[in-house]
Amino acid sequence: MTLKQRIDVSPDMLSFVGGGAVEMVDLPPGALVLCFRLGDAPVIRIGTDMDDAEDAVVVLAVTADACHRLFGSVPAPCRTWHLPADLALLAVAIRDCPLAEPARRALRLAKSIELLCATFTHLGAGALIAATGTRDLSERDAARLAAARRLVDERWQEKLTLDGIARACGLNRAKLTRGFRQVFGSTVADAIATRRLEGAHQLLIATDLPVSSIGYRCGYSNNASFTRAFSRRYGVAPTRVRLMDVAA
Repeated sequence: MTLKQRIDVSPDMLSFVGGGAVEMVDLPPGALVLCFRLGDAPVIRIGTDMDDAEDAVVVLAVTADACHRLFGSVPAPCRTWHLPADLALLAVAIRDCPLAEPARRALRLAKSIELLCATFTHLGAGALIAATGTRDLSERDAARLAAARRLVDERWQEKLTLDGIARACGLNRAKLTRGFRQVFGSTVADAIATRRLEGAHQLLIATDLPVSSIGYRCGYSNNASFTRAFSRRYGVAPTRVRLMDVAA
């Protein structure tokens, strides 16, 4: 029988990676089990047992004490959430690590900690959509809104329109607009702008591409509009970011 790779992250945390079953372990009382499942409808299942572990690509088991110590709370178990793009990418990076052992185990260990921290950040911000729906949102519409958010997070460099996103995700324009604001606390346009400016900020620091090229790569049609948007968000012009980074 094929088993997932077990990684002893710390005395308070285990990680299981890959396909196959999970090695039988005695979990501490109150431990949380986070199962990350990919596919057409990526989800994260938070529970207290390994029942959903076999279908997951990454499974994190962490004690309640560690959750309290690191994040100040323990999320309610037996919940399933739609998996946002950034968490899905982390799960893929853990599963598909190209390094040979023992470097692969070391990277998977570090990425498992990052995935745990990122998940709790989303939970704390209320940024995850329940896969079972809510009083105001059906399960089907919740899945479609999650797909809309993944589309924004993954294709923000493209020319995205409200009508195009609505069609791609099977929602009408009004339901997309209302549901996006209800679930994520922002408009679709604001979410796209935020992702584009975050991407631009990273490129400014990590590359020597011309500022005009970065703006174009991040979805802005001209340098003036990019500079205005960037300055409004960060309080400095794009060229100043590079000067400040060099000075630091």
